[in-house]
Amino acid sequence: MIPTRKRIFILLFLIATLGLLLRILSYPRTQLVLKEEPHYRRAPGAPLPVLVTVFYEALCPDSKYFITKQLLTTYKAAAPIMEVQLVPYGKAHTTTDNEGKFIFDCQHGPTECQANMYHACVSEVIDDALTRLEVVTCMIRDNRNPKDAMQKCTKQYNVENADLIQKCFDSSHGSELMKLNGDATHALRPPVTFIPTITLDGSQGNQASILKDLFTEICKSAGGIAKAESICKNH
Repeated sequence: MIPTRKRIFILLFLIATLGLLLRILSYPRTQLVLKEEPHYRRAPGAPLPVLVTVFYEALCPDSKYFITKQLLTTYKAAAPIMEVQLVPYGKAHTTTDNEGKFIFDCQHGPTECQANMYHACVSEVIDDALTRLEVVTCMIRDNRNPKDAMQKCTKQYNVENADLIQKCFDSSHGSELMKLNGDATHALRPPVTFIPTITLDGSQGNQASILKDLFTEICKSAGGIAKAESICKNH
């Protein structure tokens, strides 16, 4: 028979051990948290800004020209009447290996696949719409070393959570974003034949006009938005 004092000691030991285990299980753990909801949000009942969706490739010269010469300048002039959604993927292909991991084959080679993924992670992590677009524009100007481009451009625009971009790229989440971008690109009707392809509120419309003068096409699509008239007539 176990002595009373020893039984009390064992009981106290078990209670202390249980308490420590509960504290460990309930202690908050630091983890990478990336938003699942899209950046594009509309206020209930408000006139809808024009949704500009850009299907592009990070090493494509035509994509580079459109983003640097049309998209960023138009957004700076017409931000109140437009929203931008970036879909870096283009004419890539997605397969899976024996372990179920995604494998990407990009039009301009493996470096473009890396750059596309960094662009996807930038779009996921950076909340501010203008900063997000400025960083992507900065990166696409020289994406020969995608990681260096991301680090240089996030530093240039004072992005405080740039570490989350790298964590996104290094984790399976970056591949998942690329897979989703591929699904969205392949779902376009008519199918993509030229990169970049731009849609305004889901419509491909007149691609030649959109690529040449995005601002004018935004103004044509922005009827009913109160700020559109003053923005468009003063440009």
